[in-house]
Amino acid sequence: MDAPRRHHRYYDLILAAFVVVLLCSNFIGAGKAATLDLPYFGNVTFGAGILFFPIAYFFGDILTEVYGYAYDRRAVWAGFAALAFAAIMAQLVIALPVAPGSYMANYQQGMETVFGNSWRIALASMIAFCCGSFVNSYTLAKMKILTQGRHLWMRTIGSTACGELVDSSLFYMLAFYGLWPINEVLAVAASQYVLKTAWEVLATPLTYWVIGFLKRKENQDYYDIHTDFTPFKLKV
Repeated sequence: MDAPRRHHRYYDLILAAFVVVLLCSNFIGAGKAATLDLPYFGNVTFGAGILFFPIAYFFGDILTEVYGYAYDRRAVWAGFAALAFAAIMAQLVIALPVAPGSYMANYQQGMETVFGNSWRIALASMIAFCCGSFVNSYTLAKMKILTQGRHLWMRTIGSTACGELVDSSLFYMLAFYGLWPINEVLAVAASQYVLKTAWEVLATPLTYWVIGFLKRKENQDYYDIHTDFTPFKLKV
């Protein structure tokens, strides 16, 4: 007989926030390439999704560190389902017949511009994010065992560097190859990787505080010693 599942006070809230951030990163910022003139670096081109997406990895680190790999795996699949639903509904809304009038004609054109490629962005994001997130969570969980729970900064930064490398490499090639010039795809992917990893470094004090708070409140510090690391499960 299985032991009763433990109740967690904050897991559902973190899960909901994680899914919201993931949707925002893909449907608000992912399709726009922006350029900033940065000191010492010059013009840097990056995807506007950088404003949201590193926060998803921040939540992934928290979920794995406090609750374990299985709980983060559940969150990743919840995000996958939310992206799939949003992409399907975006295409259905675009396909609906447009009411007469110049306003709705312009509105339809705007929707097609913003969301017309959403199926490709969502598909690329789902593939890249699932692969990157599982790499991130697996790396962090294994590093926690190897370091016996010490050096949290090393685990969060190291796992994010591995996960983001997979994510950024897959996403921009799948989503924008053939739409953007190849040099722009590679430049944006590279800058995204550097910026996302740098964000994790800068967020380290906040990561320490949130993880410490949750460990105290949940009275839990999980080690994935006997975990089944297959990504194709929902059970926790």
